[in-house]
Amino acid sequence: MSRNFLVVDPETDMEVLKGLASPVRIRILKLLHVNGPLNGNEIAARLDLPQSTISTNLSILETAGLIGTELQKARKGNQKVCHSTFDEVLVMFKDDIAPLQDNTIEVAMPLGLYTSCDVSAPCGLCSTEGIVGLLDVPDTFLDPDRMKAGLIWFTRGYIEYQFPNNAKLAQNKIEVMEFLMELSSEVPGTSADWPSDITLSVNGAEIGTWTSPGDFGDKRGVYTPDWWKLKGSQYGKLKSLAGDDGRHLC
Repeated sequence: MSRNFLVVDPETDMEVLKGLASPVRIRILKLLHVNGPLNGNEIAARLDLPQSTISTNLSILETAGLIGTELQKARKGNQKVCHSTFDEVLVMFKDDIAPLQDNTIEVAMPLGLYTSCDVSAPCGLCSTEGIVGLLDVPDTFLDPDRMKAGLIWFTRGYIEYQFPNNAKLAQNKIEVMEFLMELSSEVPGTSADWPSDITLSVNGAEIGTWTSPGDFGDKRGVYTPDWWKLKGSQYGKLKSLAGDDGRHLC
């Protein structure tokens, strides 16, 4: 099942922070996350709070974009039904974003800081210290410790990242983009001959596909931690996508 994540910049997303700065609003978000869409009366009854209190806080949450609402037919007229818009909210400080030259911006995105995912087993994550969560359990990809991940693997699906558009903030036009990533196939066990298509998309547009020849489990990688004893990938192939039109995979 696809998961929706929200990355919050604490310097600019003040409405979101305001929406989260209340025990009542947190209870409402948890209730909608667990139970699904509810109307205001149902929320007030389940939380045992006055309708006026619920209405005020629902308005703040809607303004912050933390809930969505839609009108549905009821026995008498229409009712406003509320639903949670995000499964998880992440606050990210962007001190790792620094210009290299006057016209160059570099963003080092942590591997585990994806904002949406939909994966199938076999799958897993690990950090330099050990396995994150449980092996072959897709819900592990929601574990907060995923932020420490140095390796992610899954059989099918996708992970999605939100990159800040600092060029737009500086009122500059993006002329060239380059993405660097270390990739390999995922195969039960290990196999040097296991072609896998890995596709990169930007803003919903497919940029290119690279076919990995295998899982590179023939020898230990330079950065493979000592604890890694699992039979399988040891390292990946460093791939670069770059060009003036962003469509050259090399």
